[in-house]
Amino acid sequence: MVVVEGKRDTNALRKLGYSGRVLEFHKFRGMIDFADSVAKYQNLIILFDRDRKGRHLTWKTIQLLQRRTNIDLSFKRKLRLITKGKIMFIEQLVCYESFLV
Repeated sequence: MVVVEGKRDTNALRKLGYSGRVLEFHKFRGMIDFADSVAKYQNLIILFDRDRKGRHLTWKTIQLLQRRTNIDLSFKRKLRLITKGKIMFIEQLVCYESFLV
């Protein structure tokens, strides 16, 4: 299960060809509701933005879920390496759409 912050992030992943399930953080009523809802998934791929808010959400998610589910940050790290740190927001990934055609 992939978790992003909002609808634009989901749209960016779809444009790049991702067809799996995506959960949007902003559809939940706060961090506790989010944590309780996603704890049922065995694995979570967190793709929050790299801005201050995204880093805070990532940290808080790890704090609340580290003993309840497996949190995978490797894709976030790989995206940072592939884009050479130029992408701060997941929605900016659409810039790379032409490379995948």
